[in-house]
Amino acid sequence: MKSSQTKSSRKKSLRLLGEAIATAAILLSLSACSSKTDDDAQTASVTANNVTLTAEQRQHIHLYIAAPSTFHKTVETTGTVDFDNDQATSVLAPISGPVSRLLVAAGDRVKKGQPLAIVDSPDFATAISGYRKALATAHTARRLADLDKDLLQHQGVAQREEDQAQSDAANAEADAYAALQTLVSLDVDPKTIKDIEQGHPISRVEGMIRSPIAGTVAERLITPGQLLQAGTTACFTVADLSRVWVMAQVPDADLASIALGDPADVATGADAQKLAGKVDNIGALVNPDTRMVLARVLVENAAGLLRKQMYVSVRIHSRRPSTGMLVPVSAILRDDENLPFVYVADSADRFAQRPVMLGERSGDQYVIASGLKGGERIVVDGGIFVQFMQNQ
Repeated sequence: MKSSQTKSSRKKSLRLLGEAIATAAILLSLSACSSKTDDDAQTASVTANNVTLTAEQRQHIHLYIAAPSTFHKTVETTGTVDFDNDQATSVLAPISGPVSRLLVAAGDRVKKGQPLAIVDSPDFATAISGYRKALATAHTARRLADLDKDLLQHQGVAQREEDQAQSDAANAEADAYAALQTLVSLDVDPKTIKDIEQGHPISRVEGMIRSPIAGTVAERLITPGQLLQAGTTACFTVADLSRVWVMAQVPDADLASIALGDPADVATGADAQKLAGKVDNIGALVNPDTRMVLARVLVENAAGLLRKQMYVSVRIHSRRPSTGMLVPVSAILRDDENLPFVYVADSADRFAQRPVMLGERSGDQYVIASGLKGGERIVVDGGIFVQFMQNQ
């Protein structure tokens, strides 16, 4: 009885051992299959990023040896055209009264002193009358002072009377000069002032608003019949548009690359004529919303291509040298995820796809921030062909 139980126990143990061995064999087999699958996938991945070309196919490509070099950074941005405020002025009404006639329109070129508008104003008549009276009083006072001076020499008057006469003459002449300056400030025609001084009759003088500078009427801010207030109402904006300001928006990260005096190119569109300029001011404040700083570019605008508030593209060429790994723009390709890469020559006939990180652009070259080493050969012409062969 005991012997029979022992045999049964041995059979059970052998059965369990066999099952364990079979399970281990299955697991080992699955592990080997899995490892082989991973290796195959890895190999396929490497193969997918490389391509081998025949000698005939290599005739379609050109190689470039990457190497660190010195360059001058170009900052590309946008800007807005503004007047050169050193050559522009707002014309305020010098007299009060309603506008009777406008003589110019926006866009007209004017000379310094040219009439811009006519105003029905009593200020002119009052000023002219005041100057006439002041001149007459000054002439009379001077004649009496000269007479007293002659009488004093013959003891015809006392010294005190002669002194008083000289004082009265000086005061009258000062009043006449003040009245003259009033006419000048009102932009009265110099010929009219000369006629007053010579005692000629004066016809009705119209109130004039004249241009203080030569330039272009950029804005006309008044209409016929509008009531003007002297020294308060803005009537026109006159600007010399032969030179303008372009206010360029420069990212704060690029501020270290630009400096006063750096040359710049300004264009109104992709195919528009480029105008030369120069950076003459860099703002001290950063816009907290856009992280931009205003850089003022002075641009000669003799042809009048640039107008106020026009949007333009700006390229500022830094004079400060920089060093980096430069490659031609034609070497840069994009993968399915729009990430940049280049083809690097592993051997005479084998080319590997290499992802790179692009830095700034300098002319027709890119700075490679990472992904390339000096001395490596890359495809610069024919990269599309290599990419096509890789996808076959």
